[in-house]
Amino acid sequence: MPRLMDMGLERLSNMLLDMAAISEKAVETAIESYVKGRDMREEVFQLSEELRWYQDEVAELAVELIARYQPVATDLRYIRSCMEIAYGFSRFGRYAYDIAQVLGMFGNLEECDTTLVKQVGEKVKEMIKVSVQAFKERNIELARSLKKMDDEVDYAYVQHVKRALSNPLSSKRCDMATTLILRYLERIADHATYVGDSVDYIVTGERTPRK
Repeated sequence: MPRLMDMGLERLSNMLLDMAAISEKAVETAIESYVKGRDMREEVFQLSEELRWYQDEVAELAVELIARYQPVATDLRYIRSCMEIAYGFSRFGRYAYDIAQVLGMFGNLEECDTTLVKQVGEKVKEMIKVSVQAFKERNIELARSLKKMDDEVDYAYVQHVKRALSNPLSSKRCDMATTLILRYLERIADHATYVGDSVDYIVTGERTPRK
């Protein structure tokens, strides 16, 4: 017969997997909004709010499990990590909404080259999928692979800023819009890496220093 604690931990895991699916959709919708020039702020906002609600539910369940069942060290480590992962998924939604608002802030951006945003967006979406898979499988190799991917996103962001500053003939409106979106994508990549760190902690019990 399963422990009541085990049933609670399974509920916690399932809630995180629900959050993962919603956060993937939020980020994908936000990037599509910019690339296709469609105002999808309301849709992304609703997804972001749903993620916030889930985060609160995860926190409540985590506190309940700790208070009622006094978990052993490994269970407590898992519960704590689930709360951190839920926060990361919630931030995916928050930054996705920030991306969706760029179009509303700058208006029509049809003249802007969206190639870099598409490329970095694909890398970030891949990072989200890898972070979720690492959590589902408790896969340390996948979790640790996120750091190299994060470095690639950071590099793309920094290189864009350098190009924008060194090219006086470029459209400053496009440069600013692209810079904002890449910055939000860079933050999503950071949080995907943090999810990987939490998976590492669940499996090894050791904390990875964050940048």
